[in-house]
Amino acid sequence: MSKPEKIVAVKGMNDILPQDAPMWELFENTAETILKSYGYQKIVTPIVEDTSLFARAIGAVTDIVEKEMYSFEDSMNGDQLTLRPEGTAGAVRAVIEHNLVYDGPKRLWYKGPMFRHERPQRGRYRQFFQMGAEAVGFSGPDIDAELIMLCRRLWDDLGLQNVRLELNSIGNADERLRHRADLIAYLEKHEDILDAEAKRRLHSNPLRILDTKNPAMQEMVNGAPKLLDYLGEESLAHLEGLKKILDRNAVQYTINPRLVRGLDYYNRTVFEWVTDELGSQGTICAGGRYDPLIEQFGGKPTPAVGFAMGIERIIELMKGLGDTQAPSQCDVYLVHQGEEAQQQAFILGERLRDAGLDVVLHCATPAGAGSFKSQMKKADGSGAAFAVIIGEDEVASGQAVVKAMRGEASEQQQSKVAFEAVVDHVVDQIVGGGHDCDDENCNEHGHHHRP
Repeated sequence: MSKPEKIVAVKGMNDILPQDAPMWELFENTAETILKSYGYQKIVTPIVEDTSLFARAIGAVTDIVEKEMYSFEDSMNGDQLTLRPEGTAGAVRAVIEHNLVYDGPKRLWYKGPMFRHERPQRGRYRQFFQMGAEAVGFSGPDIDAELIMLCRRLWDDLGLQNVRLELNSIGNADERLRHRADLIAYLEKHEDILDAEAKRRLHSNPLRILDTKNPAMQEMVNGAPKLLDYLGEESLAHLEGLKKILDRNAVQYTINPRLVRGLDYYNRTVFEWVTDELGSQGTICAGGRYDPLIEQFGGKPTPAVGFAMGIERIIELMKGLGDTQAPSQCDVYLVHQGEEAQQQAFILGERLRDAGLDVVLHCATPAGAGSFKSQMKKADGSGAAFAVIIGEDEVASGQAVVKAMRGEASEQQQSKVAFEAVVDHVVDQIVGGGHDCDDENCNEHGHHHRP
């Protein structure tokens, strides 16, 4: 009989393996704590939405809708559905559907997988994870500044270096229209320099041409009309208000007049946090104001601003900090041999967990239960602070051996402790960090016969 063909993950969709999970948890816990400290509340939206949601939000002529969305027809009822390519549209749909701002503005955050059919490369995947925040119902530059400062706090708490802020204003629709007409005229004069991608975007999305990475077009693009020069009084006042708050809070930034958005719903503030440490995929967080979007979705006119950050890219930067030491799986590893010892190990395991400790109980593999020596190797590899050892002798005496697994003197740090006292003993050792034992059943200095 032929061997079944091995099934592998879909190209560009990656597994997060146990050794990477602690770093993801560190990022998520840090980010969630900071978001909560600024008053943001979690919202969870479906991974699958009606295709028209993204076509309307993102714009039918964008690359995302034209080439990158995973769209399909629901064979059960013929609905046109899409795996979400970004998080803002779903969050805004939920805000309108559930009338979330009826009692005032809302600060929201989300995290989860997004999907785009792109060429997989470092920092760019077909299933990728984002964390984002949306502040809905706020109109001033103060909330823009708050979101930017929230991000700065996250980079600081994660210890990320060399992440810089780029800032721009893309004004409102009227200002962009005037700029767009002049920009198209300018680009048409230099059509011989435009690459195929730029020619395709010339009339559908000319702003995106300014964001080109093509070296042959840089000089021409640098000379293009700047949107900042087209801003009216209100847009300029908004930008100045934002800059004033950032300056007073020592947030460093660069005004980048070429920083634009390919999505139709953005206005005024746009910002990106960028790094040079990830090659061409240097943007780790992008945000901006999108006041027109809620009305565009059929809601009442409501201002809004938000950001989204690529978690994989941030994890890459965290890995670059060099602290890749594997964290411990548990506080206590339970080593046992014999049926009675196993029964006692289960009882002690539950009691230790009741006390709030993380406990791994050794279980049999196809090769068997394992010798004391092999079990102690597993205990050491688990990163546990203590091994609790139970064999026939321990069952007979009603005492377990508690062995310290960490520290220079760990060879000498083992004690006989009555079963009913094990939990208190281990908790005292972990909380107090010491190895003294006042219990009459504790033989601190007796070197046990097992390793």
